[in-house]
Amino acid sequence: MFMDETEMSGKSGLSCRDGGAGARRFQAARLGDSVRRLMAERILPRQGRFESICEVWSVLLPAELCRHCRLVDISGGQLKVAVDSPSYMHELRLCGPQLLAELQESCPGLRLQKIKFTIG
Repeated sequence: MFMDETEMSGKSGLSCRDGGAGARRFQAARLGDSVRRLMAERILPRQGRFESICEVWSVLLPAELCRHCRLVDISGGQLKVAVDSPSYMHELRLCGPQLLAELQESCPGLRLQKIKFTIG
């Protein structure tokens, strides 16, 4: 993680600044501070979104079907779901529009537009 000196105040990471004539100087930061910042800014918000959709997903699907798929990613309005066999993927695709509608209603903040099922 690289930051200039203005970003260093109150933050951690390495800073890289041009020392003139192409020379660069790096300033080390504490790893623990960098990890805490990463968790707070990127991982925990994403985990919160995943947690809410996982709860709804497990309520919408029958237990048998739930055992054969897992939520992989949410990005760009698309939910990616890995399914362990083509037959279960076919079943999920058949009920995909209903699942999407229910997820959109239950988790409007995610702005889901599509569910993509893949074998995995």
